[in-house]
Order: sequence, then structure tokens, then C-alpha cells
Amino acid sequence: MKNARFPAEHSLEQDSAAGAPLHRLTGAPCINHHTYFLNSSLTPDEQELLFASNRSGVWQLFSIEPFPHGEIRQWTEGEPIHPFSPAIHPGGQLVLFVRGGTIWQIRRDTLEERLVAGFDQAQFGEVSLSPDGEWITAAAKVGGEAGLVVGRIDGTQWAFHRFPRTVIHPQFHPLEPAWIEFAADPAPRMHRIRRDGTGLECLYEHSNDEFVVHETFLGRTGDLVYVEWPFALWRMNWETRERRRICAFNAWHIAPNRAGTQILCDTNHPDRGLFLIDAASGAQRLVALSQSSNRGSQWAKSSYALPEDFAAARTALGSNLSWMENAADTVYGPQYTHPHPSFSPSERYAIFTSDRSGHPQVYAVELHG
Repeated sequence: MKNARFPAEHSLEQDSAAGAPLHRLTGAPCINHHTYFLNSSLTPDEQELLFASNRSGVWQLFSIEPFPHGEIRQWTEGEPIHPFSPAIHPGGQLVLFVRGGTIWQIRRDTLEERLVAGFDQAQFGEVSLSPDGEWITAAAKVGGEAGLVVGRIDGTQWAFHRFPRTVIHPQFHPLEPAWIEFAADPAPRMHRIRRDGTGLECLYEHSNDEFVVHETFLGRTGDLVYVEWPFALWRMNWETRERRRICAFNAWHIAPNRAGTQILCDTNHPDRGLFLIDAASGAQRLVALSQSSNRGSQWAKSSYALPEDFAAARTALGSNLSWMENAADTVYGPQYTHPHPSFSPSERYAIFTSDRSGHPQVYAVELHG
């Protein structure tokens, strides 16, 4: 039930490879996952950590307060939320999340919910907020058409911008919030559009044989950083499109720090663990082992999944799955088996998920002792 409280599930150990203090934050025998690698799971004051869990039978939002050893509080009930959608408002007192084709706001103190926006016959993906917290965007399918939605947090100026292929991971530019970068599936991957729907363009032309993934902004530099899976990590100038290889490394999900000087990542094929990569030199430092199962058949390859790969997955899993989860459950996932590391606001911790114990649990590793 909403606002139900449960005993802490915290335990502390030492990472066996890096020696860093490692906090296991959840322990229930179910699926638990921190919010996502593109959004912080911790409130700006680092007093409360958000995570999604199906421990109640369907996906709901929970928190741990005080972080890292406090009790667990249930935030939502009823219709399930999108487990990777929550985004904490820069002010720290509000959280935005998705239910189906609606975006909701919930207060941290009272858990009061307010409908921000909704579209008929729609499904939304993860939420991204502009740096000032005034604008929201989310990947969307509306009436069977792909694209993204964007609008103000007060519920006004909402629009659906169509795109001919699946859209994922829309993100506001950290310095020019009139711009949104987003990914398309399959190739070419990286695009941008103004929030008013103008200026649509591809940022980098490439074929399906160049597996570009997990692009994001390199902190507040304004540049982009992306993965050429599984070979290298690249930086792209937002204005000139000039590209520079940071390092040859199997970086997977990436999360830069605010200054854009370090990039946190997990790895796969092989799973070497979680690393910090110096954005200037490409030097890598082991942070902790993930020991997660990292499932998804496509990650063993260096090209995007083709229609026949998705068709096979749909046959295996059934056709009544959501567009955000259907073939991803065998081709690119399940996503809850991936670490998806992200920085805490102070950048003292890396938050990640691992199913090393048999169930996905949320972990926090201390980065600086």
C-alpha cells in the first residue's frame, strides 16, 4: 500500500576485486532496480534513494530513507508504473514517472500525485527533465506511431513529435534546453530536434553494422559521448560533429560526471566490472565487480538486431508485451539484469543493479573510500 514502510534490507561488504565498500540496498526475493543510468536514483541531498520493484506483484516506486541503511517506503500503488521512467526534479521535492500513456508528478514529503499529461492510445518510456526542471520529454508511441512527447511540468504546451522509427532515450541538452537529443532504432542512431518540433536532423550517419548505443551528454561540456559496441568509447562535438575516440574498451552503459571529466560504465562480453574512464586520456580504473547476468543475445554481436531477431523473440515470448519490453526481453535484455551504473549527486557513490544473488538488487559502491 502507498506509504507502507518496511524494515531496512541493507548490508555492507567489501568488493572482492577493487576493495571498495559495497552497500547492498535491497534484499527482497523479487526484481529491484534503481531508476536508470540516465537519471540519478538519489535525491540531491542524498538522503533518499528511489528504486522500482515488483515486490507487491506489479511495478511500483519505493525509496530507502535515510540512504544507505534506512527503512523502505512504498510511494505508489494501483496501476503499475514504467520501472525505468522515474526522474527526480532538480529541486529534489518532486519525482516524475510514467503510467502507460500518462506522466505523473509525486511529492516526496506527502506522496500526493498529480497528473501532468496524458495522450490517448499511448505508451511512454523513460522521462527526462530539462536542467531547470520546467520541461519534460519522454519516448512515446501514440496511436501506433513512434516519436517523443514534450511539454511543460505545469501541464501546458504538450505535443507529440512523430518519427518513422522507434525512439528511445530522449535527453535535453544541458546548456541549450531548447534542444533534445534522442536515439532511434535501428541505425542511424543519434538525432536531435528542438522541443517545438523543428530542426530535426541526424547527428551521425552509420549503418546497422556500426552498433552505436547509449549516447548521452558529456556532463556540462555540451558534447556527446557514445559507445561503439563493443569496441570503443567516442566523444562528439555537438556543433561540428567532429568525433574523437576516447579509448578502445568494451564500455557498455555510460554515465558521465557533471564536469565531463570521468565516465562511469559497466562492461559485458566479457564483464570486467564497473569502471571509471578518464575522458581526456581514456585511462580506466576498476570500481567494483558487477557479477550480473547481463542477458540479451544481441550483446554478443557487434550489430543491431534485425526484424527477424525481434520476430523470433516475439514468437518465444508472446505478442501481448509492451513495445518497450517485448523483444528486448531476449534480444536486448531483460534490462533488469544489466547494471546500468549512475553517479550519485555528490559523485561519491556509483549506484547499480546486479542479480548476482539470484534476484536483481540495488547496490551502492563508494568511489573514493
